[in-house]
Amino acid sequence: MAYTAIDDAGIFFNTKLYTGTGASNALTGVGFQPDFTWIKNRDAADFHVLTDAVRGATKYIMSDVTDAETTNAESLKSFDSDGFTVGTMNEVNTNTEAFVAWCWKANGAGSSNTDGSITSTVSANTTAGFSIVKWTGDDSTATIGHGLGAVPKMIITKRYDYEGNWFTYHHSLGNTKYILLEATDAEATSSNAWDDTSPTSSVFTKASANNIDTGTYIAYCFAEKQGFSKFGTYTGNGDADGPFVYTGFRPAYVMSKKTTSDPWRIMDTTRSTYNVAQNRLRADSSDAEVTASSQDKDFLSNGFKIRNTDGGYNGSGSTYLYMAFAEASFVNSNGVPCNAR
Repeated sequence: MAYTAIDDAGIFFNTKLYTGTGASNALTGVGFQPDFTWIKNRDAADFHVLTDAVRGATKYIMSDVTDAETTNAESLKSFDSDGFTVGTMNEVNTNTEAFVAWCWKANGAGSSNTDGSITSTVSANTTAGFSIVKWTGDDSTATIGHGLGAVPKMIITKRYDYEGNWFTYHHSLGNTKYILLEATDAEATSSNAWDDTSPTSSVFTKASANNIDTGTYIAYCFAEKQGFSKFGTYTGNGDADGPFVYTGFRPAYVMSKKTTSDPWRIMDTTRSTYNVAQNRLRADSSDAEVTASSQDKDFLSNGFKIRNTDGGYNGSGSTYLYMAFAEASFVNSNGVPCNAR
């Protein structure tokens, strides 16, 4: 069987580590021109910087707060053929400090999509199951085209022209609930998020209360792709020999959140280069990176295993959402298995 693009997860998602210079810095080695880049200073309590090709370079929103979009010419200055260029803004390039950038490939600046009741601008990578969606609200309960050609399993949305929450859909919660990316809050039930309507292979629904007239919105939509991405749940057992979570690939990145009040936690194999992994950042906080045994997790050839009793990962009987992206498929299209770390 021929080698297929999805076998090489690194052409759709990659984690880039770099050291700040305090001067304009063109960073390479991502492996593709990213369309969505999420940057965090690992050494300092700086806000997260999220930039995408649909809203445009130099414009960022922050996952840890509800603030509106900010434009700064010295933030992420451009998306480049093998990476991106950062300017002098401290939150992306403080001299000598360590940074991480999680990078996804969509499809450039996007194009018009008329699948929904509101016309959206969509940059979609149907192979990788990822799209960036922008639209303008009209005070209606609206359907929004996402361009994936598959049902999204997770949708992260934000109004960005004004202060607004990061309403997040996860299929395991269902269409009556949401969870906030910027907060430690528990899952909540409200028809004001998705109008109690599940996404389809062409659209997702936004209730009128979160589709304000003339407001501008962004959504990051994810569909599952075998061997590349997985969006699921697991149940903690409260034991140091914690649960194993099957993904079907060796993960490169896992973000997880307990469905009750607790932080969002991000771990990856680029910052934690061997098992047990211990380097953690929080999506909902500006906190610097923490490295501790209470974060112990093994990244395996076909999933990940919790190796701690911390309630943020492994409370007995607690439910945890996760999103995971691959470093390598468990078995590629040639039938060759990948190795554990």
